[in-house]
Amino acid sequence: MKHIFHDNYLPELVRRERFQLRVAVLFLVFAAFHVANTDGVQGQITLNASTSARVTSKPVAVSPRDLLYQDLAASSSALTKQNDLLKKLVKLVGPSVAHIEAKKRQKSTVTNGNSANARRPVVVEEAGSGVVIEHNGNYYVITNYHVIESAGISDIRIEVDGRIYSPSRLVHDRQTDISVISLSSKELIPCRIGKSKNVEVGEFVVAVGSPFGLSHSVSYGIISALNRHDLDLGPQGVNYQDFMQTDAAINPGNSGGPLINLRGEIIGINTAIASNSGGNDGIGFSIPMDMVMRIVTDLIELGKVQRGFLGVSLDSNYTYEKASSMGLNVAYGAMVTRVTARSPAADADLRVGDVILEFNGKKVKNDSLLVTNVSLMPINSIVPIKIFRRGEISLIDININNREAFSFNQ
Repeated sequence: MKHIFHDNYLPELVRRERFQLRVAVLFLVFAAFHVANTDGVQGQITLNASTSARVTSKPVAVSPRDLLYQDLAASSSALTKQNDLLKKLVKLVGPSVAHIEAKKRQKSTVTNGNSANARRPVVVEEAGSGVVIEHNGNYYVITNYHVIESAGISDIRIEVDGRIYSPSRLVHDRQTDISVISLSSKELIPCRIGKSKNVEVGEFVVAVGSPFGLSHSVSYGIISALNRHDLDLGPQGVNYQDFMQTDAAINPGNSGGPLINLRGEIIGINTAIASNSGGNDGIGFSIPMDMVMRIVTDLIELGKVQRGFLGVSLDSNYTYEKASSMGLNVAYGAMVTRVTARSPAADADLRVGDVILEFNGKKVKNDSLLVTNVSLMPINSIVPIKIFRRGEISLIDININNREAFSFNQ
């Protein structure tokens, strides 16, 4: 005989165990629900016939605009690395870039009332740029001569890394448009100087300066060409030209500022622009740093520039047609039209009609670049040159003399 008992007939211990079992089941159901929600899953818990739990997720809707942002973030990672490089470069070089303000005295075009020929002097304020270098434990700012031309020491104000300085000495080389400003401070941070002879067309560069007086403006571009020369750079001009061309934005006020490679090295001093409007047209010119430091070293140590001298006159109209008529099938070189007596050229037996094809191991592209390269050679250095004479090519050595020390009346 089977007996059926209701709960109120069970002993007290059995009733307690059943109560505790119900509480445990409810706790497990609550815990499962809590875990599902804390994991960020939007869903619901349902019990099937066997009281098991199941979590179902709803898909999160992503708009087309959000998908574009995600694609853009993935695609821009390479450019972000490049951008980080440029930011580091600018931060590194910034403390070495100077903002220069100069009061320049010029003659006015307005005549004085007392005399039709007299010109009233006026003061013109000009802003430019410069770069700090260190030489033998002293600090200097390199800039363009035309930035501080006719300005005295008291007329020049220099700002570097938030501090204001006054020059203690000025020395210039008008023929290359380079000036050196001496500063007595020891708190300056010099730039790192690169080798411009290693620069190649297509190399990325950064220009820093004060275009239109806006100090520490940064632009970015590439080296567009090398060995630019015979440029018309105003009424005074620049006698010795061997410019690097860049499309990095250069405007009035950038003059004297640095052109920098991606290693943070100064490879040029920005000097001029070619423009129809007076603003940036994507054609700027920089003096190569190798040339700059050759001039600057002489200015600091000697107060003037010693220039190399060969003692020849060259044919400015030498062309490929002339070369071809002589039996020479190259479109470069410089033809000698005169040799100065007792000059280095005479001592090396250079002759009228010789064509100088190479100087110091490099091709001579034309007469003006040869003159510039000779002028930059160390005095008393012996340089190999390759010449073409009467159908034959030969190699001779020539001793570079000091132009200033040579007497043309010998």
